[in-house]
Amino acid sequence: MRAVTVTPGVANTLRLIEDQPEPAPEEGSILVEALAVGICGTDHEIISGEYGEAPPGADRLVIGHESLGRVLEDPTGTLQPGDLVAGVVRHPDPVPCSNCAVGEWDMCRNGQFTEHGIKGLAGFARDRWRLQPRFAVKLDPTLSRVGVLLEPTSVVAKAWDHIERIGHRAEWQPQTVLVTGAGPIGLLAALLATQRGLAVHVLDRATEGPKPELVAALGATYHAVPVNDLPFEPDVVVECTGAPTVVLDVMCKAGPTGIVCLAGVSSGGRSIDFDAGALNRALVLENNVVFGSVNANRRHWDLAVEALTRADQGWLGSLLTRRVPVEAYTEAYTAGPDDIKVVLEFAS
Repeated sequence: MRAVTVTPGVANTLRLIEDQPEPAPEEGSILVEALAVGICGTDHEIISGEYGEAPPGADRLVIGHESLGRVLEDPTGTLQPGDLVAGVVRHPDPVPCSNCAVGEWDMCRNGQFTEHGIKGLAGFARDRWRLQPRFAVKLDPTLSRVGVLLEPTSVVAKAWDHIERIGHRAEWQPQTVLVTGAGPIGLLAALLATQRGLAVHVLDRATEGPKPELVAALGATYHAVPVNDLPFEPDVVVECTGAPTVVLDVMCKAGPTGIVCLAGVSSGGRSIDFDAGALNRALVLENNVVFGSVNANRRHWDLAVEALTRADQGWLGSLLTRRVPVEAYTEAYTAGPDDIKVVLEFAS
């Protein structure tokens, strides 16, 4: 079968393999036909050789962690042939740590977790893949065109879950949310904020293209100015750019008892002249919280299904700015200027 693979740690080794072995039964009892795989920055970093780990005994890694497929067979009866399904990306470590032992593998403490298409597990960019039942997330048939967004939505669902947990440390009545970055994660973070009835503001550098219209369609307000020029102090910030200056600016911009969730990953290697004492003073005196969030556990995947089902399907479809057949895989993994979410299609 076909599979999109790389040699981990080696740049420019992206290849479409035509004779990839069928998924081994040990991978899971549920056999799935791939429909589509979403592409994100993580994939580009793996292709650049920055990280990635092949399964034990393998030289190449099948990439792709944003999945959508159709069940071919499930002898356990958990799912039925024809059901739409997505695969949970992260699996708990084998030890397991205290968090993995209770299903909170997104909060793994020892780093021995594995991840489809990233770390130690074959990804979903192949014609067929297998899952264990607890890692198979069923989607409503109405999500057949947009279900590939489930993985990034699960990341955002976790972020909001933790924001709300932190918020309830005291009487909490948030009204204003700032999302920085209008990529897929930022736009989905804004979607989940509007579903909570909050006043949503999205900040991004783009002044043209689809982003301002997508934000407006949510009923949110779009800004293309520096963080410090915003005329309000948000109760919640979801930072999705990873840009160091933006990260520091939003920490200072949040209002009293504000919560800043860092969902973007910085590249590192850049120093900035910054008044750390002033930031410390603001965080302490205003009872603010800054925390990081990545990945998701099964509960968050189920919350993500609910969020996508509630959302306007036309709006979700607008996030998928390019659909590329697997035969033209190099085009899919070449970033375009107006890309939001690119999808590699295996079957219809």
